[in-house]
Amino acid sequence: MDMERPRPRLLATSDLHVASRDNRRAVSEIPAHPDDWLIIAGDVGDNAAHLGWTLETLVPRFARVIWVPGNHDLWTRPKSDETAGVARYEQLVEICRAYDVLTPEDPFPVFPTAAGPVVVAPLFTFYDYSFRDPRLTKQQALEAAEAAKIVCADEFLILPDPYSTHDAWCAARVNHTELRLDLIPSDLPTVLVSHFPLRRDLINLPYIPQFELWCGTTKTDDWHLRYRAIAVVSGHTHRPVTLWRDGVRFEEVSFGNPAERRRRGVDQVELREILPG
Repeated sequence: MDMERPRPRLLATSDLHVASRDNRRAVSEIPAHPDDWLIIAGDVGDNAAHLGWTLETLVPRFARVIWVPGNHDLWTRPKSDETAGVARYEQLVEICRAYDVLTPEDPFPVFPTAAGPVVVAPLFTFYDYSFRDPRLTKQQALEAAEAAKIVCADEFLILPDPYSTHDAWCAARVNHTELRLDLIPSDLPTVLVSHFPLRRDLINLPYIPQFELWCGTTKTDDWHLRYRAIAVVSGHTHRPVTLWRDGVRFEEVSFGNPAERRRRGVDQVELREILPG
């Protein structure tokens, strides 16, 4: 009798931060899942070479790999000859395409489940400082973060070129992404994938609450409902957790930095099952 082929799973991780030797070792030890798809939800590393090494390592082990950019992926070091801003993002997209990895600029793939097809939508929407106390203006919130000595390195290492500000780049990305999501057939459910959390109430950073300024945009607050999400995947906060909003499952899937992982007792990359879930 022929053995039935295993039904594929949709797995996810993020924030691999392979600039760390410990993290590179952990990534190199991820076992092969030849029938499964893998989501990498941003912050692979700090430069294009980190992305290339990670994809070369992982792509042969999975049936399909899907990537979205994180803030670290977009960093440009001072006085370096690296690309910056939109050009940097486009460079990373081209690296992914060289490995047949899907990005926010490619057609959304359809993942097969026993209940029917599900569209997996990788997103890049960035942040616009709207995740803040609504009583504060953007400038007041930034000043409060600076006074608390909580200023994200993105302020110095991510250039929004050719946009004038990070906010403007975010607005353009949100508009571009909405146009693409609106084209998904209305009878298909989705899995939304973003490095940055889509809602402010998903963020729990008790020791550095001011960091939420660099975590997303309120413009995506209702996307899980508008676009019929059955799951939403994100990273960025380095606090892996499963949360529910409006009956929708939100998965924060960060691997994180070695010191953080030691506190959690985690040594290996734990791939979160998104579907069938």
